[in-house]
Amino acid sequence: MQSVNEQEVIVGNTRKHRSPFQLSLQRFLKNKLAIAGMIVLTIIIGSAVFAPLLTDHDPKEHNLLKVEQKPSKEHILGTDSSGRDNFARLLYGARVSLTIGISTMVFTVLLGMIFGTLSGYYGGKIDSIIMRITDLFLALPFLVLALTIIALLKKVTIGLFVVIIAVTSWPTLSRIIRGTFLSLREQEFVLGARAIGASDFRIIFRHFLPNAIGPIIVNATLLMAAMIIVESGLSFIGMGIPQPTPTWGNMISEAQGLRILRYHPEAWIPPGLAILLTVLSINFIGDGLRDAFDPKSDRR
Repeated sequence: MQSVNEQEVIVGNTRKHRSPFQLSLQRFLKNKLAIAGMIVLTIIIGSAVFAPLLTDHDPKEHNLLKVEQKPSKEHILGTDSSGRDNFARLLYGARVSLTIGISTMVFTVLLGMIFGTLSGYYGGKIDSIIMRITDLFLALPFLVLALTIIALLKKVTIGLFVVIIAVTSWPTLSRIIRGTFLSLREQEFVLGARAIGASDFRIIFRHFLPNAIGPIIVNATLLMAAMIIVESGLSFIGMGIPQPTPTWGNMISEAQGLRILRYHPEAWIPPGLAILLTVLSINFIGDGLRDAFDPKSDRR
């Protein structure tokens, strides 16, 4: 028993010399749901990237002679009400939906980091001004504000859609970053950096952001899942990416007629399932990252 205990002490001492990143990676790899989410999301992304190799059909090509056809060898998931191949639209729709989710997440995180950093680090009047702007955005319902902006535009492109969603959804992340920075301002290592004359730029990028990277990454993953749902919801009601551009939301919107819902489940179940699996996978990954970056978490 003594040798076993000594071995455990040695292993414990070895772990103490690992970097925080290595410890976080080890905790993440122990989360089975997070690993399953990574595998599923990788498959979905791979299907979107290699869509031209998986199908020969053009997702935008109309064929009125093949309207609402049942699944066959030529059309694995049948065709929609315009004669377009559902399988091709599913694969290429993954490209658009994932692009919107990732791009919106990146843009939102950048805005949230900029305003949250300025507010949490400098405080004072800068903090007051930014927080009042944040309160104004938070006082307005997110979807109502986004729908109002979209309704005022003549045509919504993917880039414009990303900008609209990001501009209306950054305040929540900004508040999270601000709160993290406020808790770091009085830490000894920050006060020490200021005492030796370190510049604001150095303190922010060498001390603040590395210590806030955990909450930022976790919220970024969850934000990506939320953005995919938002795009699908807005496309479903006709306020998102217009036809004939394929998205998962557009596919479900195209299939909302009673006849298609009843007799052609292959037209709306696959995109709905794709949204479900993608969002669940991203949420599982976000959950795993939260536990990995939180050393106090007892979920292993």
